Amino acid sequence: MKDWVPSLVDSGKPRYLQIADAIGAAIRAGELGAGDRLPPQRRLAGRLGIDFTTVSRAYAEAAARNLVESHVGRGTFVRAAAPASEVPDPRRCRDEDLSMNMPPEPADKELLERMGDGLRTVSANLTALLRYQSATGSDCDKAAALSWLAGRGMRPGLDRVAVTPGAHAAMTAILSILARAGDTVLCEAVTYPGLRAIAARLNLRLVGVPMDGDGIIPEALEEVIRRDSPKALYLNPTVHNPTTLTIPQARRAQIAAVLARHRLPLIEDDAYGFVPGAPPPPLAVLAPDLTWHVGGLSKCIGAGLRLAYVVAPDARCALALGQALRAISVMPSPICAALATRWIEDGTADRIRHFLRSESAARQKIAAEILSGLEFRSDPEAFNIWLALPEGSSRAELMGRMAGRRVGLMPSDAFTVAGEAGEHVRVCLGGAISRSELQASLLFMANSLSEGGWMG
Repeated sequence: MKDWVPSLVDSGKPRYLQIADAIGAAIRAGELGAGDRLPPQRRLAGRLGIDFTTVSRAYAEAAARNLVESHVGRGTFVRAAAPASEVPDPRRCRDEDLSMNMPPEPADKELLERMGDGLRTVSANLTALLRYQSATGSDCDKAAALSWLAGRGMRPGLDRVAVTPGAHAAMTAILSILARAGDTVLCEAVTYPGLRAIAARLNLRLVGVPMDGDGIIPEALEEVIRRDSPKALYLNPTVHNPTTLTIPQARRAQIAAVLARHRLPLIEDDAYGFVPGAPPPPLAVLAPDLTWHVGGLSKCIGAGLRLAYVVAPDARCALALGQALRAISVMPSPICAALATRWIEDGTADRIRHFLRSESAARQKIAAEILSGLEFRSDPEAFNIWLALPEGSSRAELMGRMAGRRVGLMPSDAFTVAGEAGEHVRVCLGGAISRSELQASLLFMANSLSEGGWMG
């Protein structure tokens, strides 16, 4: 272990960035070499007279720059120099949208190497992948989609499957087929903000169906259908965003029966359905002739792929979807589709899912320990919690206090369709943030919400 202590220069940057800069400078100067172990975080914090969390953030920043790598129980070590072609572009390393519910990012070297191998394999067909192609994806990409969807118990024909440029584009296209301006679409009373944005763009009227702890209430659904004559129902039934609830199988059967009686189409947003180890089968299995199943890859593999696999109710609906998608987005990115296909075929996609599952469970445990005593809803494999603020607390004030921290918060206003938006916030536990940085931010939030915390 190197007895190394950085010399910090007051550059106006936060201390953790100064330390990360110093690590990079020491590596370039030869003071630190590949394999050298950095001082333990608490020891370095003591020597510098700063908080442990500042050093933790600095080491996480250095890891994000591919300068160091950490091993649980062993410490943090200087990485071997990467080939110039593999050095990350620092302009892209910090691009993140904290308003989104992001999955944890893999840091395991072996998994990252497997993911990189997929890119190298795809690059062999780069010229062909730069051509205009089908609006609903190539046959080989659809075949990979079928293999992926089989993991959710779905086995549709190839003529019902479309590869689309993300769930958002897919739902825009589906709603443009099912409804016209002024029509009514049903959804959960608390629902995905993206649906609200799409409905506003298409001038559709959203009506929220009352919910209980198991999801939308079948009797309430029946009543709203009779009253409002909707064109479709939208549901996010597995690890619901933002509440994390999963509609149990018995409730799914009841909902499917109501839809069948009224022949009401369903848009099933299964964004999180591929993450849990043992989720209930999709509603598309119970009502295949009514369901537009949208299996997005953003939450279970990566949002940057901008891909979703859609299963239409029948082949005719799939053709209509292709026409709508061509008008909206021309086609899904062939490069992204080829990469997803490669990862599905060689098992990398499943490795990513297993990582997300285990890492989310670890982060949920951190949240449960730190936020003990506060009221929130969660799922062991979700990327977020749905936090009810204590009496006297304000979601607006909490958002302000947490500004600048890399924990993504979204207030209840963004999700609420029916009724008053209560004092809730969605707290994202994923993204580029490390476990130690997450822990520090949640401690700060818990202290802010504790009795008298607003006065601190």
